This record gives sequence, C-alpha cells and structure tokens, in this order.
Amino acid sequence: MTLRSPLMTVMTGAAQKAARALKRDFGEVEQLQVSRKGPSDFVSAADLRAERTLRQELTKARPKFGFLLEEGGEIKGEDPRHRWIIDPIDGTTNFLHGIPHFAISIGLEMDGEIIAGLVFNPVTDEMFVAEKGKGAFLNDHRLRVSARTDLTDAVIATGIPHHGRGEHGPYLKVLGRVMAAVAGIRRMGTASLDLAYVAAGRCDGYWETGLQPWDMAAGLILVREAGGFVTEVDGGKTPLASGSVLATNAKLHKGLQGILNQD
Repeated sequence: MTLRSPLMTVMTGAAQKAARALKRDFGEVEQLQVSRKGPSDFVSAADLRAERTLRQELTKARPKFGFLLEEGGEIKGEDPRHRWIIDPIDGTTNFLHGIPHFAISIGLEMDGEIIAGLVFNPVTDEMFVAEKGKGAFLNDHRLRVSARTDLTDAVIATGIPHHGRGEHGPYLKVLGRVMAAVAGIRRMGTASLDLAYVAAGRCDGYWETGLQPWDMAAGLILVREAGGFVTEVDGGKTPLASGSVLATNAKLHKGLQGILNQD
C-alpha cells in the first residue's frame, strides 16, 4: 500500500507525532528505579501526553468526530456516526519495565463498526494498518493470517489474569487444555500487538477476555482484513462490546473455540 488514503495519512501522522515523545519517555523510564510511585506516575504522564497529542492531531483533520479514550473517557463529537477509539500506550506494564513491546492503538468506528485501525510499536517502528475492504499492511507490505490447519502446529497468544484481575483457577484449567493441544503459548502483554501478530501470521491465534474497546478496536480490523476470523470466545459476534475475543485463521477457529469452551 504505497499510496495511503487520506484517512490513513491522518492516522499515521498522528501516531508518528505521538511516538516521538513516547520514545523519549521510554528511554527515560528504562532508567527509573522500579517502584510503586515514581515510575507509575511517570508512565501516567507519558500516557496523557501521548493521548493529548493524538487527540489534537486527529481533531485537526476530523474536527467533528468523537473520541473514546483510555485516559480521557468518551468525548462526544458533532458527528454522531464517527468516533476514534484510542489507547496511547497499550502494554503499559511492559513500558514501565523497559520492555520494548507496547503500542499506540487507534481505531475508527463508524455507525458501530470499526472501519480503520492502526497499531504502531514506536521502538521497532512497525506500523500495522488496515481499512475496511482495503486489506491489512505492515509498513506497506500486505498481511495475511497464517495458513496452518492443525492446532498441534500452532502458536497461540493469550492474556493471563494477574493481581487484582480475573479468576485464576478457571483460567488455569482452560490454559491447561490449550497447552495440551498446541505447539506453544505466548503471553506478551499487549492485546493490540497480539491481534496484529495474528494478522501478520506470526501467531496462529489469540484469545482473551476482560478487554476494553481501546485494547482491541484497531486489532480487530487488522485480523479481518488479513483474512482472519474474529468472534467472542464463546462464538458471539460482538467482541468489541463484550471484551471477549478469539482471533484465528478460519481453519483453526472452530477447534480452538471448542477447546476454550469445554465444560
């Protein structure tokens, strides 16, 4: 996709501007002593700066669109049909610990449907983009989900419940079933990049529950435009609303869904 649409030009420009400050912030946070107060406050400030930049740049180009922001909440726009769904730092815990696996995530929703998405890792300079009906791309190279047909050959990404979140016991039972069926499990800590990696064929599938819209908005359209199949973990059709997502290629979806939903 050497010629970007006007919409994608707006999105990539906003992400690149926010990324410049984030890269500087990431270089500083790596030097901080990890504690509960200082680094957390620092990362919150980095989140807010990035979100402010994204909002300003997108508003310049599309002044009537609304926003759903991780930090700033919902902001109604004059245009009720369109809103940006933004996570300025998806993978905050990775960012806090100096792990270079985090992303800016921007999705555009029209009439309740995601029509464009961008996931950008500023450290690796990998920018995943997609528009409805136009395919998914990584730095201008077309993406396709993997062609694997057997779960025993598949690498599956997931999110794992942690302190203060999720029911650990039930999750471990599900994880045990998946571990026995696949070639490998990956827990990388950034939902938007997990979905982007499925779109790129780096992972063969991904599941998680308890997500927020900004965690997955951009990633959902990436997977779909790369030829993948996305539902809720139980097969429902509204992952953005439910926070439950299962993304794979079409061949692996039914088998993985069956394993995840065994009693």
